[in-house]
Amino acid sequence: MRTNGRNVSTNEWVQLEADTQLRSIDSILDPNALAQAQESNLWIAPGFIDLQINGFAGVDYNSPSAAHQEIALSIQAIFSTGVTRFLPTVITGSPEDMLGALRNLHQTRQRGGIFLAMEGFHVEGPHISPEDGPRGAHPKHCVRPPNFSEFQRWQEATDGNVKLITVAPEWPEAPRYIEQVVQAGSIVSIGHTRASSAQIQAAVSAGATLSTHLGNGADQMLPRHPNYIWEQLAEDRLSASFIVDGLHLPDTFLKVALRAKTVQRSLLVTDAVAPAMCEPGNYMLGEVEVELKPDNRVVLRGGSRLAGSSLRMDAAISNVMRIGNLSLLEAVSMATSNPARLARIGGRQRSFSPGDRADLVRFAVDKNRLKVIETYLAGEMVYQVREM
Repeated sequence: MRTNGRNVSTNEWVQLEADTQLRSIDSILDPNALAQAQESNLWIAPGFIDLQINGFAGVDYNSPSAAHQEIALSIQAIFSTGVTRFLPTVITGSPEDMLGALRNLHQTRQRGGIFLAMEGFHVEGPHISPEDGPRGAHPKHCVRPPNFSEFQRWQEATDGNVKLITVAPEWPEAPRYIEQVVQAGSIVSIGHTRASSAQIQAAVSAGATLSTHLGNGADQMLPRHPNYIWEQLAEDRLSASFIVDGLHLPDTFLKVALRAKTVQRSLLVTDAVAPAMCEPGNYMLGEVEVELKPDNRVVLRGGSRLAGSSLRMDAAISNVMRIGNLSLLEAVSMATSNPARLARIGGRQRSFSPGDRADLVRFAVDKNRLKVIETYLAGEMVYQVREM
């Protein structure tokens, strides 16, 4: 495979050669080749990374019975957004359903090919706040205290590929649980919580390194101070993920949060659910009934509470440039090197390097709007736009 474009990280026009891995990244010196590359006006970056996708294109990853073929179609749709690595995310459910969903996803991942895009798994819950507000759309009757034996069962079902756990620190068992999960090699994130300042500090000291979709999964009304959002914003040992769809967060909060965390400790997630890239209507998120509205909100069926999103990662990058007044490099880093560093994804924590898996995205940018043109997974083109 050979392709070219303007390198987001260096602003240079480059030509890349690869088989399944990158073999060379060279500046374009030939005047004719450079002219052709400049005329195309395409940017090139490592494939995007999303650490939180609950479902996509009508497929719910929380379903233990999701067919491999359906999961494949959902991944093909994800490629159109420039994402080449993601963590399928399983939310709070019964022990049997959560284990079944993880086992099903892992069996699918073992087939290789396009399923290599599943970097591992994110378990969001069930050890979260049982309270309305912080619990979000997670079913209350399935919320339960942290249990390391349950974590071990998840890992046994996935050959150790549960990479990220979201937990609420207010459970008495939380600090020890976090220590055990981190010692086992997984990453712990704080989320869906009503924790006190002391409980958040205890979680961070135990090894938590991330805040899950900060600003969401929270009470409508908070004490002026202290409160659990301020505490996480101020804690420099925590990175934070954000859902930048114009619906989950006010623009002002996002601006302040990016200043507090800095771009280097911020990452984009979509928190996408099954309705993403589908027509408005009724869908499922695990055992929870949700509805995609015409304005792209995903809500609990019959209500107004948000229940995941229909966001695409290419749109999230565009949105954070516009709302946060970020450069293209800053915005793209929130979907490439930052999540790679946080999730310890090898070979992806910098820009292009020979020997890295050849996951690439070529895209155009017009007035801070990004349009994916081509996506490559392990050197193979897995998406190409039909019309420029």
